[in-house]
Amino acid sequence: QVQLVESGGGLVQAGVSLRLSCAASGSIFRINAMAWYRQAPGKQRELVAAITSGGSTNYADSVKCRFTVSRDNAKNTVYLQMNSLKPEDTAVYYCNAELQVNRNYEYNYWGQGTQVTVSS
Repeated sequence: QVQLVESGGGLVQAGVSLRLSCAASGSIFRINAMAWYRQAPGKQRELVAAITSGGSTNYADSVKCRFTVSRDNAKNTVYLQMNSLKPEDTAVYYCNAELQVNRNYEYNYWGQGTQVTVSS
């Protein structure tokens, strides 16, 4: 059984920072890519940022230069540092991981989501 648990969301004013965390636990052989997605009301879920096991990253254009994704492989944890938050960043943020439970099988897992609300 594998779980991804996010934390760090909340209600903040525009311009401030938040840091989201997502810890993976359970029967994990190896975690490959990890990512953050978000879904605003009435919109499709979109990729925010992703990071490979080697540390390569990519970002949505809307968050480049404001958000930073990082990971601690020893803790099976991925982080999203969000700076200069804007009202349009308001969404439920979901953690995603492509991980192997053994040498042969890779599965895709999602966290339960954490709400980020940015007021103007």
